[in-house]
Amino acid sequence: MGFFYFIVFIFGLTLGSFLNSIIYRLPSGESFLIQRSYCPYCKHKLGWKDLIPIFSFLILKGKCRYCHQPISLQYPLVELATGILSVLIFWIFNFGFDLAFGFWNLIFYLVIACFLIIIFVYDLKHYIIPDKIIYPAITLALIFNFQLSIFNQFSILKFSIYSALGAAAFFGAIVLMSRGKWMGVGDVKLAFFMGLFLGFPNILIALFLAFFIGAIIGIGLIISGKKTLKSEVPFGPFLVVGTFTALFWGQAIINWYLNLFL
Repeated sequence: MGFFYFIVFIFGLTLGSFLNSIIYRLPSGESFLIQRSYCPYCKHKLGWKDLIPIFSFLILKGKCRYCHQPISLQYPLVELATGILSVLIFWIFNFGFDLAFGFWNLIFYLVIACFLIIIFVYDLKHYIIPDKIIYPAITLALIFNFQLSIFNQFSILKFSIYSALGAAAFFGAIVLMSRGKWMGVGDVKLAFFMGLFLGFPNILIALFLAFFIGAIIGIGLIISGKKTLKSEVPFGPFLVVGTFTALFWGQAIINWYLNLFL
């Protein structure tokens, strides 16, 4: 079983390398399927030995083989995060061992994880949540919930839409009240997706954690002098962290909270 998870981790690292390519090329609109990877400084096309996830970064000591410019830490961190999340998806949901759950459900969770990783990094770098990522994520979540509603005969789609509308309305109100100074429209779209993806009550866990973690980090940045009260801080990364936490441990958090009152 350990070897199986090792293979999953290696697959996740490779997937993370692909996500780095998408993140880098999204602003310019370059193809991430046809065009070969290249150094962003010297534009030299990279060979296979330059593209081994994490190991190439370590072997090259964080510098381009050709122009010796520093390679961003984003690349190994995204690869490592994708590897870890891939293992968590297989482990938490018992993929590979519970065939009844279905191969397509596995693909769904992996693809959604990829969307969320891209949103996390892209919003952190550019202060915007790209429509090219959030709209396909919303569409995929709708399709997934629709097929669950058909096969399980539950009102999953209805409750997920209610959760999505509620989360989006909450963020929309913040955008209107602050005139876009506290939140952006991209956060409203992401909140809508989170409601579809997580449903109730996990959406509440995700939003609470996002605001809680965001507040702690925001206060830390202000105390350290890196930000002021008027500084812009992207909220998308906190929403993504809240989403992953609620996905993997939402029920455990709810049970812990309820036990406090028993």
